[in-house]
Amino acid sequence: MALTGDILRVFFFLAMVVCAAHAAKEAPKGKDEKKGDSAGAPEPSGGGGSSDISELGAKGDGKTDCTKALNDAWTAACGKEGAQTLTIPKGDYLTGPLNFTGPCKGSVTIQLDGNLLGTTDLKAYKTNWIEIQHVDNLVINGKGTIDGQGKQVWDSNKCAQKYDCKILPNSLVLDYVNNGTVSGITLLNSKFFHMNVFQCKGITIKDVTVTAPGDSPNTDGIHMGDSSKVTITGTTIGVGDDCISIGPGSTEINITGVTCGPGHGISVGSLGRYKDEKDVTDVNVKDCTLKKSTNGVRIKSYEDAASTLTASKLHYENIAMEDVANPIIIDMKYCPNKICTKNGASKVTIKDVSFKNITGTSSTPEAVSLLCSDKLPCTGVTMDNVKVEYKGTNNKTMAVCNNAKGSATGCLKELACL
Repeated sequence: MALTGDILRVFFFLAMVVCAAHAAKEAPKGKDEKKGDSAGAPEPSGGGGSSDISELGAKGDGKTDCTKALNDAWTAACGKEGAQTLTIPKGDYLTGPLNFTGPCKGSVTIQLDGNLLGTTDLKAYKTNWIEIQHVDNLVINGKGTIDGQGKQVWDSNKCAQKYDCKILPNSLVLDYVNNGTVSGITLLNSKFFHMNVFQCKGITIKDVTVTAPGDSPNTDGIHMGDSSKVTITGTTIGVGDDCISIGPGSTEINITGVTCGPGHGISVGSLGRYKDEKDVTDVNVKDCTLKKSTNGVRIKSYEDAASTLTASKLHYENIAMEDVANPIIIDMKYCPNKICTKNGASKVTIKDVSFKNITGTSSTPEAVSLLCSDKLPCTGVTMDNVKVEYKGTNNKTMAVCNNAKGSATGCLKELACL
């Protein structure tokens, strides 16, 4: 019996060795099978990924409608955790409205290496062309172009004739975006505004080029409203309206190293057109150049303002003017195209405005125009080393200061009107 027991024990031991060896041999196969079963499943938390529109049916021939491929690529990128990239490779991609809506599970980068072409079929648009909303930690970069193809539809813009005109689609709209960066890209020939920033916080726009003919209607370069902590730097803008317009509700705005022209200048406003507009405060414009623009640095508000609001702490420093009309202007009787009501009942307060080291040449005799309201004069206006000269031969450099209170130091004597 003892011998039999020993034999059984040896047999049992050998059986365990064989089973262990067999299990070890099968383990790699089991691992491979598990990988195979997970193919196409969502990536684990924290993983990065890429959605390339060319792999989703987009053709860069400038003719094929790529709207679905782009919207699908956004849905894929926005729906995954971790750092995701929506890639637009080289090529020309025709699209209709693009709705990139969050919130997203991770952060999304739109890598624009190709060119997006907005369809010229205005019936295809409900509002804007590319609208990105409710997204945090957004990046748009690359050397590609967002081409609104506006030349083919600008004749449909009737805003010069009608106060409440139909608005054409803006090209790139950021709504409710927090912590976003737009860099390196070009915005070209928008149907209306090239870029609109609304209800955003912490937006940086750098090394961007915005281009449209100087006579193209309402093609503002970058417009913002109800937004805070917006920085625009190293950007070149030449358009048919304001290069940059800082609308109601804008706070902590920093603009540096911007070149503007052609265009209507770098503007705060217009203010007071609509009800319930919010204050504008803490705006800094420094180290910028304006070339042959119809205005330089401008603050504009409607005389028949529908809102009571204040624009304050506006600082302009180290600004070079090159043959600019109206280099420095505060216009509290703003009335574009003479289609609004002038009744003198301004409700907009403008105060604490400084102009420092503003130099160069003016294409109009009035290098400084401070046209403030008699009901609400501008207060706390300072000019320090303002030296802009009219280069024409038919008149001399001058300044007009109506209802503006403040001081001037180190300026051309012709401009020291405060």
